Amino acid sequence: MDAERPGPVPEGARAPARQASDDARSHQPPQAPGGSLRIGILLPTREQAINGTYAAAPLLDFARQAENLGFDSLWAGDSLTAHRESTPLVVLSAAAAATERITVGTAALTPALRHPLIGANMVASLGHVARDRLVLGLGSGFPMPETEEEFASVGASFTGRVGRLDEIADLWRTAWSAGEPGRPTGFQGKYWQADRLDRLPSPATPGGPPLWLAGSDTPKVLARAATRYDGWLPFLPDVDAYGRACRRIAELAGEAGRGPGAVTPALYATVTVNSDSTAARAELEHYISHYYGRSLEQMSAIQAYGWGSAEQCAEWLGGYVRAGARHLVLRIGSLDPQTQLKEVAEVLLPAVREIGRTLTDGGTKS
Repeated sequence: MDAERPGPVPEGARAPARQASDDARSHQPPQAPGGSLRIGILLPTREQAINGTYAAAPLLDFARQAENLGFDSLWAGDSLTAHRESTPLVVLSAAAAATERITVGTAALTPALRHPLIGANMVASLGHVARDRLVLGLGSGFPMPETEEEFASVGASFTGRVGRLDEIADLWRTAWSAGEPGRPTGFQGKYWQADRLDRLPSPATPGGPPLWLAGSDTPKVLARAATRYDGWLPFLPDVDAYGRACRRIAELAGEAGRGPGAVTPALYATVTVNSDSTAARAELEHYISHYYGRSLEQMSAIQAYGWGSAEQCAEWLGGYVRAGARHLVLRIGSLDPQTQLKEVAEVLLPAVREIGRTLTDGGTKS
C-alpha cells in the first residue's frame, strides 16, 4: 500500500471494534456515495508464506468458497522480497478461471517492481481471463526499510517512486488504447519512453481495467486520486479522517470535470472475529507480529484494525460506510483465516450491507 507519511495514533485505534465510532474517466459503473456497497476478501497468500507453503489448491478453494458465500470481490497483495508472496497477477488469473462472477483485484500491486511493458502485457492477459471482473489497486511502495530493499533488488529507484507510479499508470492506459483508431502508439515520459505500443496485447475491456490509487489521505494523494485514478484504496484507522478525505476527493473530482461516482471510495481493513474480544485481540497481535514484525500498537497508527465479535466488527466497519466507503476490502487477521471466513460471510456481511442499504434507501449519514 502507498503512503506518504504515517499518521498519529488515533484515539481509540487500539480499542475493540465495538468502540470505533484516464486521466478523467471511470471504467466501471459509478459507485457514488449512496450507491451500492460491495465487500471483498483478501486471499491468504502472505499467510501461506508465513506458514511455509505456496500451494495453489488451497487458494483456489478459498476463492470458490468466497464466491459461494456471497463476497463481491477477491484480492491479492503484491510483494517480491519484503513479504515473499506469490505474484498476484498469476494467483488472480487462476482464481478468476476457477470462479464465475466475483471481481478480482490487487490490493495493492507495486508496478515499479516490473518493467512497465511487461506489466501492461501481464495485466491485459489477466483481464482476458477475468473478462470484466478485474480492478487494479496500485501502490508506489510502503515507506519502510523492507520495501526500499525490495526496490533495490530489482534495480528500481525508491526515490521518486510516486511520480514513477503515476507515469506507469499513464503508460499502461496509452498502451491499452494504442490499438484503437487514432490513438497514440508511443509514450514519452520523464522516466519511460516506448514506441509501437499497438503491438502489445489489447485489453479485454476498452482502455483496460479500473486503476485505483492505494494511498493515504495527504493532500497530494487525494488530488492524485481525484484527478488521475478510478478509485481510492486507503487503510486509514480514523473514520472521521476517512470521511473528510472522501468529501475532498469528490470536490476535487468535480472541479476537474469528472462526474459523480468517477472515483470509487474504498477501504482496506483488517478484522479478527471472535466473540471473546480479548482472544480476538491476542490473535490479531500474533498475526501482526508475524506479518510485519511489528506490534499491533505500532501498526494501528497507520492501518485500520477491528476485532471482537462479528457484530462488533460490522458496526466498526459501518462507520466507514456511513462516512462514504463503497467498496470494502477485508483481510482476516489470522494465520488461519479459513476458520473465520464463514462467520464473516454469514454475520458480518449482511450486517454491514444493511447499513449500506439504509443509506441507499435515503438514510442520513452520520
